[in-house]
Amino acid sequence: MELHNLKPAKGSIKKRKRIARGQGSGKGGTSTRGHKGAKSRSGYSRKRGFEGGQMPIHMRLPKRGFNSRNRVEYVPMNLSRLMEISEKYNVTEITLEWLKEQRIIRKNDLVKVLANGKVTKSISISAHKCSEKAKEAIEAQGGSINLV
Repeated sequence: MELHNLKPAKGSIKKRKRIARGQGSGKGGTSTRGHKGAKSRSGYSRKRGFEGGQMPIHMRLPKRGFNSRNRVEYVPMNLSRLMEISEKYNVTEITLEWLKEQRIIRKNDLVKVLANGKVTKSISISAHKCSEKAKEAIEAQGGSINLV
């Protein structure tokens, strides 16, 4: 074997298909695009959901549901999670600013305290909203809830 004798294996290299290069190429005339119609034209691109002029399925089907523009989304904070946070970081006062610093909530999040879980020690919590049962549970242990 010598460098000037090296060749690729038989059948491993194919010639590139040269479309629209005259009748002698075997791909002349319509250039493998068939006869007439949008797909044969240059610059053709099918629109998303196009069904040949038939009304597309996403327009035929009825739309359901409703999302109110005025809905306010709150991040739920259960009492069990607040107790875990207070034990982990060894704090008795949980404010919104502190939660943002610890990256527990995002900058623009609104927090609502919910009553799932038990309060085991007195803690002071700052939040945007609070359920009645959560408020009762916090105050029963001598803690306080401050609504912002």
